[in-house]
Amino acid sequence: MGWNASQLGKKEFLILSTAGGLRADDGTPIALGYHTGHWEVGLLMQAAAREFKARGCVPFAGFCTDPCDGRTQGTKGMMDSLAYRNDAAIILRRLIRSLPRRSGVMGVATCDKGLPAMMMALAGSRDLPVILVPGGVTLPPQEGEDAAKIQTIGVRFAHGKISLQEAAEMGCRACATAGGGCQFLGTAATSQVVGEALGLSLTHSALAPSGQPIWLDIATRSARALEHLEKSGITSRQILSDASIRNAMAVHAAFGGSTNLLLHIPAIAHAAGLARPTVHDWIEINRRVPRLVDALPNGPVGHPTIRVYLAGGVPEVMLHLRELDLLDLDCLTVSGEPLGKMLEWWEKSERRSRLREELMAHDAVDPNDVIMSPTRAREKGLTSTVCFPVGNIAPQGSVIKATAIDPSVVEADGIYRKTGPARVFTTERAAVAAIKNGNIKAGDVLVLICRGPAGSGMEETYQVTSALKYLDFGKHVAVITDARFSGVSTGACIGHVGPEALAGGPIGKILDGDLIRIIIDRKDLVGSIALVGSAGGPDVGPGGGTEILAARLPRADLAPDPDLPADTRLWAALQAASGGTWGGCVYDVDAITARLGNP
Repeated sequence: MGWNASQLGKKEFLILSTAGGLRADDGTPIALGYHTGHWEVGLLMQAAAREFKARGCVPFAGFCTDPCDGRTQGTKGMMDSLAYRNDAAIILRRLIRSLPRRSGVMGVATCDKGLPAMMMALAGSRDLPVILVPGGVTLPPQEGEDAAKIQTIGVRFAHGKISLQEAAEMGCRACATAGGGCQFLGTAATSQVVGEALGLSLTHSALAPSGQPIWLDIATRSARALEHLEKSGITSRQILSDASIRNAMAVHAAFGGSTNLLLHIPAIAHAAGLARPTVHDWIEINRRVPRLVDALPNGPVGHPTIRVYLAGGVPEVMLHLRELDLLDLDCLTVSGEPLGKMLEWWEKSERRSRLREELMAHDAVDPNDVIMSPTRAREKGLTSTVCFPVGNIAPQGSVIKATAIDPSVVEADGIYRKTGPARVFTTERAAVAAIKNGNIKAGDVLVLICRGPAGSGMEETYQVTSALKYLDFGKHVAVITDARFSGVSTGACIGHVGPEALAGGPIGKILDGDLIRIIIDRKDLVGSIALVGSAGGPDVGPGGGTEILAARLPRADLAPDPDLPADTRLWAALQAASGGTWGGCVYDVDAITARLGNP
């Protein structure tokens, strides 16, 4: 391969990445990658590899690229999205084990599934030194729309809100840089935040602006840190613990992050051999931890992720959580130091003051209005994010990002109340067509079924919520589904309904016109979703609705999607045997082999 043979006996460090596409030496594309997020992370790998080589080590590089949820939204490709995560984690772990003399592993990843998969792989390498380099974020355009809003140009064009020329121009301007995760606090950005909160990344590395010197510097310093971990004998097992998982959940709540991390954090915990958080753990943490970050898509202002980074990012949020005694400061980080010591450094660092000053000078934005103290957050009306409604439609629970509900439809007491007729669909395409054709009206409750793991691989149904967001009546329509949502989804959208329709869940018995009642308390984070009457009948309340459901057979049209790939069907069966969606959609080998009757 051209390496000097005399140097091959030195310590080997493996750099794994989700990089995709082919770049010429001048950066121009030879072949495109699946998405912007992994297009430039190869530059991070190069920076790290050069540092390893300069320090007398032998770097190896391996790749397992990742799909783009934005590209596959509304297509058959979305059926592979969540299933890919487990497959990629397996491949990455096999690559690690296939380099027997590796002294440590660096993971470089950025986006929705590749980054969680990388964290699972690093967590599973319990006896190795590991470090995560989050791939940063793309910058928003100076003129135009962010990458979240831009995904609604189709439905806005269909309703005559914008012209075809406007849609084309805005689409070409959405990303101002050629690499990094999206500009909003969706699954990619939230995963970066969680990786740092777990202690897997260096302090203040999540959400760095892609392509910038400060971004490349993270890779260089991470190479040094990984070598230091190896010399100090610090492994993944010492970084990840039940306490660091709780820290990550607390930071997730403070950021108001994507609900998809309710799938990914338990999966990371499982890979590390730790207890998986339960729905009760999530409820308890989200009730205790205030939301402190004003970022897209939550608002109230909705700052892009680069502003969150300049305002101080993860360590800045942690300073506030430290004051509230909501963090375990003894958790070890990949710096080789405990979290408490790193926060002490951050609080007095030149880096912190310089970047916060830059935010004010460049954007005229007060960093304390992006990452707020608890008192300021209350004054600005920030509320906690994730609520877990239960009821006769979701006896095992469901999830809603309560902050994403339009404030204008929330009553003065902070409670969202809605009772309306069900409009039931078994495919996302049919639901979106109904929205575009005017067959969904204000007051309706759109119910999308057969889209859970067994139906469609638990696809991400962003097309439905984005179609509603920018329509005048959209805020008056609620969505209930056994699928999941994009981290940037907004509105009264309730997902992860369990059991799913194809597992005998009562959501699979709802008929068109049935009366559905939704109550979401955004302050106390409690909620319910219930059938309260048959089509054309009286409101009989949740109790009467439970009797109606008990007397009904499942709908005759319940079926997996005919295009569901066989390997995704296998993924659905294996994860169901391993605890299902509330268990993180993982493969629990002990549970699976027990089901098969093997020792």
